[in-house]
Amino acid sequence: MNDPVSLFGLAATPLELVSFVLSVLTVLLNIRRNHWAWLFAIVSSAAYSVVFYRSRLYGDMALQVVFIVVSVWGWHSWLRGGAAHGALQVTRLDGAGWRMSLAGWAVGFVLLAYFLKTWTDTDVPHADGFLTAGSLVGQVLLSRKKVENWHVWIAVDILYVGLYLYKNLVLTAILYALFVVMAVIGLRTWRRAAQGGAA
Repeated sequence: MNDPVSLFGLAATPLELVSFVLSVLTVLLNIRRNHWAWLFAIVSSAAYSVVFYRSRLYGDMALQVVFIVVSVWGWHSWLRGGAAHGALQVTRLDGAGWRMSLAGWAVGFVLLAYFLKTWTDTDVPHADGFLTAGSLVGQVLLSRKKVENWHVWIAVDILYVGLYLYKNLVLTAILYALFVVMAVIGLRTWRRAAQGGAA
């Protein structure tokens, strides 16, 4: 599954193509707040971990493994993490939540960038570390059904487009450009859900 194929004139491996499709389905289901999104997240993360390993994006590869673990937690949280062990409701971060999220992103960036620069052969330790840390924050916020997860994903996905183009993962760069659009739709949908108190 490592031999390139051509898709609309773009070179991609079959595994990257499968990962692409599964990732789009995951985000579409997330926008709709459908708990089956977590199953697709687990499978797409497993596939993308191999794609990123082959591209020496070790932070992103490790992130996919973390995503698998967080997806199991997120799936449980969405179904049983609310009041009286019911479905979790869409809510917003308060000021403390924002500060904690940004601090977590900053600390994660410093630690991951140092690790990647010191212990791996990646040529993009700072970009990989920054975006990996931001993605972790976004995934935790998504798992807790916080509207602000979409703000994080919009910022991270825009930057990922550039990184994946640099790494010649053109199909994945297109995927992340699509993710930006989908994240904007997700933000609007979840804002309405938070105002209406929907699950």
